[in-house]
Amino acid sequence: QVQLVESGGGLVQPGGFLRLSCTASGITFSFYYMGWYRQAPGKQRELVAGLSSSGSTEYIDSVKGRFTISRDNAKNMVYLQMNSLKLEDTAVYYCYARFRNDYRNANWGQGTQVTVSS
Repeated sequence: QVQLVESGGGLVQPGGFLRLSCTASGITFSFYYMGWYRQAPGKQRELVAGLSSSGSTEYIDSVKGRFTISRDNAKNMVYLQMNSLKLEDTAVYYCYARFRNDYRNANWGQGTQVTVSS
């Protein structure tokens, strides 16, 4: 059974930083594309950052230069370092795992709340 468990969310002031972590189990982690999505109230879920099994990264334009996705295949973990946080980064952040292009069977974590507020 696949499980993705996020941690690291919380309340932070604008300009601050947070590091999200996601621990995966039940998958051959190193073969998987890993990503972080977010969903703000009243908005669609969007891909924030993704990291392929080969190490290629992608970011939504609004977080480029501020957020960094990384992975530790030995620990089955993926991270999202979020710096210079803005009010508009407030959302529930979800860990995502997908084997190659098997979008239909992609896996999601339960989400962790990130609130940026003064």
